[in-house]
Amino acid sequence: MTSAFELFKIGIGPSSSHTVGPMVAAKRFIGELTRDGHHPGRITAELYGSLAWTGRGHGTDTAICLGLLGQDPDTVDPNRVADLVQDLQERTRVPVGGDVWADFDPARDIVFNMKDVLPGHSNGMRFSAFGMDGTIIAQRIYYSIGGGFVVSDGEVADGRDAPVPYPFRTAEELLRICTNENVTMGEVQLANELAVHTREEVEQRLDAIREAMFACIDRGLRMEGELPGNLRVKRRAKGLFEELQKGRSRNHRVAHEVMDWVSTYAIAVNEENASGGRVVTAPTNGAAGIVPAVLRYYRDFCAEYTREGSHTFLLTAAAIGSLIKRNASISGAEVGCQGEVGSAASMASAGLAAVLGATPSQVENAAEIAIEHHLGMTCDPIGGLVQIPCIERNAFGANKAIAAASLALRGDGTHRVSLDQVIETMRQTGSDMQTKYKETSLGGLAVNVAEC
Repeated sequence: MTSAFELFKIGIGPSSSHTVGPMVAAKRFIGELTRDGHHPGRITAELYGSLAWTGRGHGTDTAICLGLLGQDPDTVDPNRVADLVQDLQERTRVPVGGDVWADFDPARDIVFNMKDVLPGHSNGMRFSAFGMDGTIIAQRIYYSIGGGFVVSDGEVADGRDAPVPYPFRTAEELLRICTNENVTMGEVQLANELAVHTREEVEQRLDAIREAMFACIDRGLRMEGELPGNLRVKRRAKGLFEELQKGRSRNHRVAHEVMDWVSTYAIAVNEENASGGRVVTAPTNGAAGIVPAVLRYYRDFCAEYTREGSHTFLLTAAAIGSLIKRNASISGAEVGCQGEVGSAASMASAGLAAVLGATPSQVENAAEIAIEHHLGMTCDPIGGLVQIPCIERNAFGANKAIAAASLALRGDGTHRVSLDQVIETMRQTGSDMQTKYKETSLGGLAVNVAEC
Protein backbone atom coordinates (compact mmCIF):
# COMPACT_ATOMS: atom_id res chain seq x y z
CA MET A 1 0.00 0.00 0.00
CA THR A 2 0.91 3.66 -0.20
CA SER A 3 0.69 5.02 3.32
CA ALA A 4 -0.97 8.30 4.19
CA PHE A 5 2.38 9.28 5.68
CA GLU A 6 4.07 8.86 2.32
CA LEU A 7 1.55 11.02 0.49
CA PHE A 8 1.42 13.62 3.29
CA LYS A 9 5.02 14.48 4.16
CA ILE A 10 6.09 17.56 6.09
CA GLY A 11 8.85 19.35 4.21
CA ILE A 12 9.84 22.69 2.73
CA GLY A 13 9.02 24.48 -0.50
CA PRO A 14 8.93 25.22 -3.28
CA SER A 15 8.61 21.76 -4.86
CA SER A 16 8.24 18.19 -3.68
CA SER A 17 9.78 16.74 -6.84
CA HIS A 18 12.42 19.44 -7.36
CA THR A 19 13.26 20.33 -3.75
CA VAL A 20 12.19 17.59 -1.34
CA GLY A 21 13.11 14.70 -3.66
CA PRO A 22 16.62 15.93 -4.55
CA MET A 23 17.32 16.67 -0.88
CA VAL A 24 16.32 13.12 0.02
CA ALA A 25 18.42 11.71 -2.83
CA ALA A 26 21.51 13.73 -1.91
CA LYS A 27 21.35 12.65 1.72
CA ARG A 28 20.76 9.06 0.61
CA PHE A 29 23.88 9.19 -1.57
CA ILE A 30 25.99 10.39 1.35
CA GLY A 31 24.54 7.62 3.50
CA GLU A 32 25.39 4.99 0.89
CA LEU A 33 28.95 6.28 0.60
CA THR A 34 29.36 6.00 4.36
CA ARG A 35 27.75 2.56 4.48
CA ASP A 36 30.03 1.23 1.74
CA GLY A 37 33.16 2.65 3.34
CA HIS A 38 34.03 5.05 0.52
CA HIS A 39 36.31 8.01 1.20
CA PRO A 40 35.81 10.36 -1.74
CA GLY A 41 37.87 13.42 -2.43
CA ARG A 42 35.15 15.12 -4.44
CA ILE A 43 31.40 14.82 -5.12
CA THR A 44 29.39 16.07 -8.07
CA ALA A 45 25.68 16.16 -8.90
CA GLU A 46 24.31 16.30 -12.45
CA LEU A 47 20.65 17.19 -13.01
CA TYR A 48 18.69 16.11 -16.07
CA GLY A 49 15.37 16.83 -17.76
CA SER A 50 12.89 18.85 -15.76
CA LEU A 51 15.31 19.08 -12.83
CA ALA A 52 17.73 20.90 -15.13
CA TRP A 53 15.19 23.04 -16.98
CA THR A 54 13.40 24.40 -13.90
CA GLY A 55 15.80 23.41 -11.14
CA ARG A 56 17.08 26.87 -10.32
CA GLY A 57 13.58 28.32 -10.01
CA HIS A 58 12.49 25.33 -7.92
CA GLY A 59 15.50 25.50 -5.58
CA THR A 60 16.98 22.16 -6.67
CA ASP A 61 20.55 23.39 -6.26
CA THR A 62 19.76 24.51 -2.73
CA ALA A 63 18.14 21.14 -2.01
CA ILE A 64 21.21 19.25 -3.23
CA CYS A 65 23.39 21.31 -0.91
CA LEU A 66 21.13 20.68 2.07
CA GLY A 67 20.93 16.94 1.40
CA LEU A 68 24.71 16.59 1.11
CA LEU A 69 24.96 18.40 4.43
CA GLY A 70 22.75 15.71 5.98
CA GLN A 71 19.58 17.78 6.29
CA ASP A 72 16.10 16.20 6.12
CA PRO A 73 13.13 17.97 4.49
CA ASP A 74 10.90 17.40 7.51
CA THR A 75 13.33 18.73 10.11
CA VAL A 76 15.41 21.40 8.38
CA ASP A 77 14.70 24.89 9.68
CA PRO A 78 13.53 27.02 6.72
CA ASN A 79 15.00 30.07 8.45
CA ARG A 80 18.49 28.49 8.43
CA VAL A 81 18.54 27.36 4.80
CA ALA A 82 20.24 30.47 3.42
CA ASP A 83 22.95 30.38 6.09
CA LEU A 84 23.61 26.66 5.58
CA VAL A 85 24.02 27.10 1.84
CA GLN A 86 26.17 30.21 2.17
CA ASP A 87 28.44 28.41 4.61
CA LEU A 88 28.83 25.52 2.16
CA GLN A 89 29.57 27.90 -0.71
CA GLU A 90 32.38 29.40 1.36
CA ARG A 91 33.75 26.12 2.76
CA THR A 92 33.22 24.04 -0.45
CA ARG A 93 33.33 20.76 1.49
CA VAL A 94 30.72 18.32 2.79
CA PRO A 95 31.08 15.69 5.55
CA VAL A 96 31.13 12.07 4.41
CA GLY A 97 31.03 10.13 7.68
CA GLY A 98 33.22 10.65 10.71
CA ASP A 99 36.07 13.05 10.07
CA VAL A 100 36.04 12.49 6.30
CA TRP A 101 35.28 15.49 4.12
CA ALA A 102 34.87 15.68 0.35
CA ASP A 103 35.25 18.70 -1.91
CA PHE A 104 31.96 20.04 -3.18
CA ASP A 105 31.68 23.48 -4.71
CA PRO A 106 28.02 24.15 -5.60
CA ALA A 107 28.97 26.57 -8.37
CA ARG A 108 31.18 23.97 -10.04
CA ASP A 109 29.85 20.60 -8.94
CA ILE A 110 26.12 21.00 -9.56
CA VAL A 111 25.66 20.58 -13.31
CA PHE A 112 22.39 21.49 -15.03
CA ASN A 113 22.33 19.23 -18.09
CA MET A 114 19.82 20.92 -20.41
CA LYS A 115 20.32 18.46 -23.29
CA ASP A 116 19.82 14.96 -21.94
CA VAL A 117 17.00 13.13 -20.19
CA LEU A 118 17.65 9.94 -18.23
CA PRO A 119 15.46 6.99 -19.30
CA GLY A 120 13.65 6.35 -16.01
CA HIS A 121 11.90 9.70 -15.47
CA SER A 122 12.15 13.35 -16.47
CA ASN A 123 13.34 14.20 -12.94
CA GLY A 124 16.68 12.38 -13.03
CA MET A 125 19.94 13.09 -11.20
CA ARG A 126 23.36 11.44 -11.15
CA PHE A 127 25.66 11.70 -8.14
CA SER A 128 29.33 10.82 -8.55
CA ALA A 129 32.08 10.37 -5.97
CA PHE A 130 35.71 10.65 -7.05
CA GLY A 131 38.82 9.28 -5.36
CA MET A 132 41.88 11.35 -4.63
CA ASP A 133 43.28 10.39 -8.05
CA GLY A 134 40.19 11.66 -9.86
CA THR A 135 38.70 8.27 -10.74
CA ILE A 136 35.03 7.53 -10.05
CA ILE A 137 34.68 5.31 -6.99
CA ALA A 138 30.87 5.44 -6.66
CA GLN A 139 28.01 6.62 -8.81
CA ARG A 140 24.24 6.55 -8.31
CA ILE A 141 21.25 7.60 -10.40
CA TYR A 142 18.06 8.64 -8.64
CA TYR A 143 14.68 9.73 -9.88
CA SER A 144 12.38 12.14 -8.07
CA ILE A 145 9.04 10.75 -9.18
CA GLY A 146 6.70 13.27 -7.53
CA GLY A 147 5.46 14.01 -4.04
CA GLY A 148 8.98 13.70 -2.60
CA PHE A 149 9.23 10.02 -3.56
CA VAL A 150 12.71 8.97 -4.68
CA VAL A 151 13.79 5.75 -6.39
CA SER A 152 17.22 4.66 -7.54
CA ASP A 153 17.94 3.45 -11.05
CA GLY A 154 16.22 0.11 -11.57
CA GLU A 155 14.23 0.33 -8.34
CA VAL A 156 10.46 -0.18 -8.52
CA ALA A 157 8.63 2.96 -7.43
CA ASP A 158 6.17 1.37 -5.02
CA GLY A 159 8.44 -1.44 -3.87
CA ARG A 160 6.85 -4.63 -2.61
CA ASP A 161 3.32 -4.39 -1.31
CA ALA A 162 3.14 -4.44 2.47
CA PRO A 163 1.03 -7.26 3.94
CA VAL A 164 -2.19 -5.42 4.76
CA PRO A 165 -5.71 -6.68 5.49
CA TYR A 166 -7.31 -4.83 2.58
CA PRO A 167 -4.99 -4.64 -0.44
CA PHE A 168 -6.46 -2.75 -3.39
CA ARG A 169 -5.03 -1.62 -6.71
CA THR A 170 -8.09 0.01 -8.29
CA ALA A 171 -11.11 2.01 -7.18
CA GLU A 172 -13.28 -0.90 -8.25
CA GLU A 173 -11.44 -3.18 -5.84
CA LEU A 174 -11.65 -0.57 -3.10
CA LEU A 175 -15.41 -0.20 -3.54
CA ARG A 176 -15.82 -3.97 -3.51
CA ILE A 177 -14.01 -4.15 -0.17
CA CYS A 178 -16.23 -1.40 1.24
CA THR A 179 -19.36 -3.28 0.15
CA ASN A 180 -18.27 -6.76 1.20
CA GLU A 181 -16.84 -5.70 4.58
CA ASN A 182 -19.35 -2.91 5.27
CA VAL A 183 -16.59 -0.38 5.85
CA THR A 184 -15.75 3.08 4.54
CA MET A 185 -12.73 4.02 2.45
CA GLY A 186 -11.23 5.76 5.46
CA GLU A 187 -11.65 2.60 7.54
CA VAL A 188 -9.96 0.54 4.81
CA GLN A 189 -6.97 2.90 4.75
CA LEU A 190 -6.86 2.95 8.57
CA ALA A 191 -6.87 -0.84 8.80
CA ASN A 192 -3.97 -0.96 6.36
CA GLU A 193 -2.06 1.69 8.30
CA LEU A 194 -2.56 -0.32 11.51
CA ALA A 195 -0.73 -3.23 9.88
CA VAL A 196 2.37 -1.05 10.03
CA HIS A 197 1.77 1.45 12.85
CA THR A 198 0.01 1.45 16.21
CA ARG A 199 -3.32 3.24 16.46
CA GLU A 200 -1.78 5.85 18.76
CA GLU A 201 0.99 6.49 16.26
CA VAL A 202 -1.46 6.80 13.37
CA GLU A 203 -3.64 9.27 15.27
CA GLN A 204 -0.68 11.33 16.46
CA ARG A 205 0.83 11.53 12.99
CA LEU A 206 -2.50 12.48 11.42
CA ASP A 207 -2.85 15.21 14.06
CA ALA A 208 0.67 16.42 13.24
CA ILE A 209 -0.12 16.56 9.51
CA ARG A 210 -3.36 18.45 10.11
CA GLU A 211 -1.71 20.95 12.44
CA ALA A 212 1.21 21.47 10.05
CA MET A 213 -1.30 22.23 7.30
CA PHE A 214 -3.20 24.70 9.47
CA ALA A 215 0.02 26.31 10.74
CA CYS A 216 1.09 26.85 7.14
CA ILE A 217 -2.22 28.56 6.39
CA ASP A 218 -1.94 30.74 9.48
CA ARG A 219 1.62 31.80 8.70
CA GLY A 220 0.69 32.56 5.10
CA LEU A 221 -2.17 34.77 6.31
CA ARG A 222 0.30 36.84 8.36
CA MET A 223 3.12 37.31 5.87
CA GLU A 224 3.48 40.09 3.33
CA GLY A 225 6.01 41.38 0.82
CA GLU A 226 7.34 39.86 -2.38
CA LEU A 227 8.01 36.22 -3.13
CA PRO A 228 11.57 35.19 -4.08
CA GLY A 229 12.61 35.43 -7.71
CA ASN A 230 12.61 37.96 -10.52
CA LEU A 231 8.84 37.88 -11.09
CA ARG A 232 8.38 40.15 -8.07
CA VAL A 233 5.05 38.55 -7.20
CA LYS A 234 3.43 40.20 -4.20
CA ARG A 235 1.85 38.08 -1.49
CA ARG A 236 -1.93 38.44 -1.50
CA ALA A 237 -3.20 36.14 1.23
CA LYS A 238 -2.78 38.62 4.08
CA GLY A 239 -4.68 41.35 2.23
CA LEU A 240 -7.44 38.96 1.18
CA PHE A 241 -7.75 37.70 4.77
CA GLU A 242 -8.00 41.22 6.17
CA GLU A 243 -10.71 42.17 3.68
CA LEU A 244 -12.68 39.05 4.57
CA GLN A 245 -12.32 39.84 8.26
CA LYS A 246 -13.72 43.32 7.67
CA GLY A 247 -16.64 41.81 5.83
CA ARG A 248 -17.66 39.80 8.88
CA SER A 249 -18.73 43.01 10.61
CA ARG A 250 -21.03 44.08 7.80
CA ASN A 251 -24.72 43.33 7.70
CA HIS A 252 -24.58 42.32 4.04
CA ARG A 253 -22.33 39.46 2.99
CA VAL A 254 -22.37 37.93 -0.47
CA ALA A 255 -23.38 34.29 -0.74
CA HIS A 256 -20.19 33.24 -2.50
CA GLU A 257 -17.93 34.69 0.21
CA VAL A 258 -17.04 31.20 1.42
CA MET A 259 -15.30 30.65 -1.93
CA ASP A 260 -13.06 33.61 -1.16
CA TRP A 261 -12.16 32.10 2.21
CA VAL A 262 -11.23 28.79 0.58
CA SER A 263 -9.18 30.59 -2.09
CA THR A 264 -7.40 32.63 0.57
CA TYR A 265 -6.47 29.51 2.54
CA ALA A 266 -5.03 27.86 -0.57
CA ILE A 267 -3.16 30.97 -1.65
CA ALA A 268 -1.68 31.35 1.84
CA VAL A 269 -0.22 27.83 1.66
CA ASN A 270 1.22 28.19 -1.80
CA GLU A 271 2.75 31.56 -1.07
CA GLU A 272 4.49 29.89 1.85
CA ASN A 273 5.58 27.10 -0.47
CA ALA A 274 6.92 29.56 -3.04
CA SER A 275 8.97 31.26 -0.33
CA GLY A 276 10.55 27.98 0.82
CA GLY A 277 8.45 27.70 3.97
CA ARG A 278 7.30 24.55 5.75
CA VAL A 279 4.45 22.82 3.93
CA VAL A 280 2.94 19.36 3.65
CA THR A 281 3.11 17.51 0.33
CA ALA A 282 -0.52 16.85 -0.50
CA PRO A 283 0.37 14.96 -2.64
CA THR A 284 2.96 17.44 -3.98
CA ASN A 285 4.26 20.85 -2.98
CA GLY A 286 3.02 22.51 -6.15
CA ALA A 287 -0.50 21.41 -5.18
CA ALA A 288 0.03 21.67 -1.43
CA GLY A 289 -2.71 24.23 -0.84
CA ILE A 290 -5.76 22.26 -1.96
CA VAL A 291 -6.14 19.56 0.70
CA PRO A 292 -5.33 22.00 3.57
CA ALA A 293 -7.77 24.60 2.23
CA VAL A 294 -10.60 22.09 1.95
CA LEU A 295 -9.77 20.59 5.34
CA ARG A 296 -9.81 24.11 6.82
CA TYR A 297 -13.16 24.72 5.11
CA TYR A 298 -14.44 21.59 6.83
CA ARG A 299 -13.20 22.90 10.18
CA ASP A 300 -14.34 26.50 9.83
CA PHE A 301 -17.62 26.17 7.93
CA CYS A 302 -19.02 22.70 8.58
CA ALA A 303 -20.81 21.90 11.84
CA GLU A 304 -19.83 18.24 11.43
CA TYR A 305 -16.12 18.91 12.15
CA THR A 306 -14.39 16.74 14.75
CA ARG A 307 -10.84 15.58 15.34
CA GLU A 308 -11.86 12.08 14.28
CA GLY A 309 -13.44 13.57 11.19
CA SER A 310 -10.15 15.21 10.23
CA HIS A 311 -8.53 11.76 10.44
CA THR A 312 -11.24 10.31 8.20
CA PHE A 313 -10.71 13.17 5.75
CA LEU A 314 -6.96 12.54 5.48
CA LEU A 315 -7.23 8.75 5.37
CA THR A 316 -9.87 8.86 2.63
CA ALA A 317 -7.81 11.37 0.66
CA ALA A 318 -4.79 9.08 1.01
CA ALA A 319 -6.72 6.09 -0.31
CA ILE A 320 -7.62 8.06 -3.45
CA GLY A 321 -4.12 9.47 -3.77
CA SER A 322 -2.60 6.00 -3.63
CA LEU A 323 -4.77 4.92 -6.58
CA ILE A 324 -3.67 7.88 -8.67
CA LYS A 325 -0.01 7.43 -7.80
CA ARG A 326 -0.10 3.71 -8.58
CA ASN A 327 -2.12 3.84 -11.81
CA ALA A 328 -1.12 7.21 -13.26
CA SER A 329 1.17 9.80 -11.68
CA ILE A 330 1.28 12.69 -9.22
CA SER A 331 4.32 14.19 -10.98
CA GLY A 332 3.97 17.38 -12.99
CA ALA A 333 7.15 16.47 -14.86
CA GLU A 334 5.54 13.21 -15.94
CA VAL A 335 1.90 14.08 -16.73
CA GLY A 336 1.58 17.84 -16.32
CA CYS A 337 -0.34 19.77 -13.68
CA GLN A 338 -3.32 17.43 -13.98
CA GLY A 339 -1.20 15.02 -11.93
CA GLU A 340 -0.62 17.60 -9.20
CA VAL A 341 -3.60 19.97 -8.91
CA GLY A 342 -5.97 17.37 -10.40
CA SER A 343 -4.83 14.68 -7.98
CA ALA A 344 -5.00 17.02 -4.99
CA ALA A 345 -8.52 18.16 -5.90
CA SER A 346 -9.63 14.54 -6.26
CA MET A 347 -8.17 13.63 -2.88
CA ALA A 348 -9.67 16.67 -1.15
CA SER A 349 -13.08 16.13 -2.70
CA ALA A 350 -13.14 12.51 -1.57
CA GLY A 351 -12.08 13.48 1.94
CA LEU A 352 -14.74 16.16 2.24
CA ALA A 353 -17.49 13.95 0.86
CA ALA A 354 -16.56 11.23 3.34
CA VAL A 355 -16.80 13.47 6.41
CA LEU A 356 -20.09 14.96 5.22
CA GLY A 357 -21.72 11.53 5.22
CA ALA A 358 -21.19 10.25 1.68
CA THR A 359 -21.39 6.55 0.89
CA PRO A 360 -18.28 4.92 -0.62
CA SER A 361 -19.89 5.17 -4.07
CA GLN A 362 -20.52 8.88 -3.57
CA VAL A 363 -16.93 9.36 -2.37
CA GLU A 364 -15.65 7.63 -5.51
CA ASN A 365 -17.96 9.84 -7.57
CA ALA A 366 -16.63 12.99 -5.89
CA ALA A 367 -13.04 11.95 -6.60
CA GLU A 368 -13.92 11.19 -10.22
CA ILE A 369 -15.68 14.50 -10.81
CA ALA A 370 -12.80 16.51 -9.37
CA ILE A 371 -10.05 14.87 -11.40
CA GLU A 372 -12.09 14.64 -14.61
CA HIS A 373 -12.30 18.39 -14.86
CA HIS A 374 -8.55 18.85 -14.53
CA LEU A 375 -7.69 16.49 -17.38
CA GLY A 376 -5.14 17.96 -19.79
CA MET A 377 -3.92 20.70 -17.45
CA THR A 378 -0.36 21.63 -18.35
CA CYS A 379 2.51 22.45 -16.02
CA ASP A 380 4.06 25.66 -17.33
CA PRO A 381 5.48 27.73 -14.44
CA ILE A 382 6.76 31.11 -15.56
CA GLY A 383 10.48 31.43 -14.92
CA GLY A 384 10.54 27.93 -13.43
CA LEU A 385 9.10 29.42 -10.23
CA VAL A 386 6.20 27.75 -8.42
CA GLN A 387 4.24 31.01 -8.43
CA ILE A 388 2.40 31.78 -11.70
CA PRO A 389 0.03 30.08 -12.45
CA CYS A 390 0.61 27.59 -9.60
CA ILE A 391 -0.66 29.64 -6.65
CA GLU A 392 -4.02 30.56 -8.17
CA ARG A 393 -4.46 27.05 -9.55
CA ASN A 394 -4.54 25.78 -5.98
CA ALA A 395 -7.33 28.24 -5.13
CA PHE A 396 -9.41 27.03 -8.07
CA GLY A 397 -8.58 23.40 -7.37
CA ALA A 398 -9.80 23.74 -3.78
CA ASN A 399 -13.10 25.30 -4.83
CA LYS A 400 -13.59 22.69 -7.55
CA ALA A 401 -12.99 19.97 -4.97
CA ILE A 402 -15.79 21.33 -2.78
CA ALA A 403 -18.10 21.64 -5.78
CA ALA A 404 -17.34 18.04 -6.77
CA ALA A 405 -18.10 16.77 -3.26
CA SER A 406 -21.36 18.73 -3.21
CA LEU A 407 -22.44 17.35 -6.58
CA ALA A 408 -21.65 13.80 -5.51
CA LEU A 409 -23.57 14.19 -2.26
CA ARG A 410 -26.62 15.35 -4.24
CA GLY A 411 -26.54 12.11 -6.22
CA ASP A 412 -26.90 8.47 -5.26
CA GLY A 413 -23.38 7.39 -6.24
CA THR A 414 -24.24 6.05 -9.67
CA HIS A 415 -22.45 7.67 -12.61
CA ARG A 416 -21.36 6.84 -16.15
CA VAL A 417 -17.60 7.45 -15.86
CA SER A 418 -15.64 5.63 -13.16
CA LEU A 419 -12.67 6.92 -11.19
CA ASP A 420 -10.52 4.15 -12.65
CA GLN A 421 -11.38 5.26 -16.17
CA VAL A 422 -10.52 8.87 -15.43
CA ILE A 423 -7.21 7.92 -13.80
CA GLU A 424 -6.30 5.85 -16.85
CA THR A 425 -7.30 8.75 -19.08
CA MET A 426 -5.00 11.03 -17.11
CA ARG A 427 -2.15 8.57 -17.56
CA GLN A 428 -2.71 8.39 -21.31
CA THR A 429 -3.12 12.17 -21.60
CA GLY A 430 0.12 12.72 -19.72
CA SER A 431 1.91 10.21 -21.94
CA ASP A 432 0.67 11.99 -25.07
CA MET A 433 1.39 15.48 -23.75
CA GLN A 434 4.38 17.24 -25.29
CA THR A 435 7.38 17.56 -22.99
CA LYS A 436 7.31 21.34 -23.17
CA TYR A 437 4.05 21.31 -21.22
CA LYS A 438 5.33 19.11 -18.39
CA GLU A 439 7.15 21.23 -15.79
CA THR A 440 9.91 22.28 -18.16
CA SER A 441 8.95 25.95 -18.62
CA LEU A 442 9.53 25.40 -22.36
CA GLY A 443 5.92 26.06 -23.41
CA GLY A 444 2.59 27.55 -22.41
CA LEU A 445 2.50 30.56 -20.11
CA ALA A 446 6.20 30.15 -19.41
CA VAL A 447 7.11 31.30 -22.93
CA ASN A 448 4.17 33.60 -23.67
CA VAL A 449 4.53 35.81 -20.59
CA ALA A 450 7.66 37.87 -20.03
CA GLU A 451 9.49 37.07 -16.79
CA CYS A 452 10.18 40.71 -16.00
